[in-house]
Amino acid sequence: MNTPIFNALTEYMDKKGVSFHMPGHKGKNTLIDWGKYIPYIDVTEIEGMDNLHNPTGIIEESQRLSAKAFHSKETFFSVNGTTGGIYIALAAATDPGDKILIQRNCHKSVYNGIILNRLIPEYIYPHYNKKYNLITGINPEDIELILSKDSDIKAVVVTYPTYYGICSNVEEISRIVHKYNKILIVDEAHGSHFVFSPHLPISSLEAGADIVVQSTHKTLPSFTQTSMIHVGTDRVNIDKLKTMSSLYQTTSPSYIFMASLDIAREYMETKGEEKLNSLFENIDYTLNRIRHMNNVFVFEGDAEDDTIWDFDKTKIILRINGMKGTELQRVLNKKYNIQLEMADYYYGLILTTLMNDREDFEKLISALTNIKKIDKNIPTLSVDFPPVNQILSPWEAFYGNKEECKLKDAVGKISGEFVVPYPPGVPLICPGEEITPEIYEKIRFLKENSVEIIGLLDYNIEKIRTIK
Repeated sequence: MNTPIFNALTEYMDKKGVSFHMPGHKGKNTLIDWGKYIPYIDVTEIEGMDNLHNPTGIIEESQRLSAKAFHSKETFFSVNGTTGGIYIALAAATDPGDKILIQRNCHKSVYNGIILNRLIPEYIYPHYNKKYNLITGINPEDIELILSKDSDIKAVVVTYPTYYGICSNVEEISRIVHKYNKILIVDEAHGSHFVFSPHLPISSLEAGADIVVQSTHKTLPSFTQTSMIHVGTDRVNIDKLKTMSSLYQTTSPSYIFMASLDIAREYMETKGEEKLNSLFENIDYTLNRIRHMNNVFVFEGDAEDDTIWDFDKTKIILRINGMKGTELQRVLNKKYNIQLEMADYYYGLILTTLMNDREDFEKLISALTNIKKIDKNIPTLSVDFPPVNQILSPWEAFYGNKEECKLKDAVGKISGEFVVPYPPGVPLICPGEEITPEIYEKIRFLKENSVEIIGLLDYNIEKIRTIK
């Protein structure tokens, strides 16, 4: 068949590999027999169905059930993923020209939302843990210091947990944000499972956040691109949020996606805690087996780092001595048919969910046991964010006049593009920021170490668009 996408997907399926990556269902057809229903339930707003843009029937009921399950005042489905949900949340909480405070390591979708809504960003930088070469949490006192000096800020956006499962003190952040009468938006893309177990970090809704956007598909068993927007307090203008939801979402929402959200929510309510407890047992079993391997280090927190308020134990962050994280990811995939969620220069990230079983973990243990110790040191690299010099607002630069030039010749110029390592999808530089020598060297280093970089026009020649 001359169908390259389908061919690649069937080849991936036939490998029957171990999935330690999203989506949360892990490719296991266990909730319902989807093959019996697709494509028969791929319908539109016919009689007997409902309309996501004006729900009065089954969608309204399903969203109400989700609000109850996740402890929100109201819940709305986002079939354009958490990216669409972030756009909606930002638009609901601000007006064009407003200033917002965001984590510098927010996902690219937050930056896109800033451009779409023509907002002015101010940044708060997360802590860089030099001991473990990890970006960790946000210090709530830093947020208070900025809010106390700048009354023009309308909303604060934080990521909780981070891609690596690190949780800042979201309760204290919520208290501070509300002390200054601002809106707290939480990108909880990786934390939709928190509410279903007392052994996981507190959910940001329970911590007092105003708007929470979750990627249901990342850690729960729903399909990719299915997310939820939760409203936590009366500070949110519900009517405006509904209007923005209709503006940013497709007019042809997938009923398969919405059914997937419905089924995943019901599954978590009935079996979630039991399945999560089983997952925790498998994780503890695995950690006990690999902690004592001479060549393996597992990051499980740092008591001296007070920006790590809590940690999501369903994420396993590990490294092999003498091996880059990207190399570990490649070896596990090519040699052992184990796919990790992501890897950086130092670590591989194992993203587990309640759909991973003991067999998956046994295969991981076996692979790590067989990887020989490497007697070499890899060069030390700081993964801290280089300081940025914002010359223009992101939207001014994004829509400004641009020219192409080689990356090495762009130093000192203003970027007209995002430059984003994937994963985790956090911009290294944004439109409107100066391309400094430090940023140039960082991009070169990441490329040389097999980290995919989005935003370069010609990946080999390394061209970029800059402001004229």
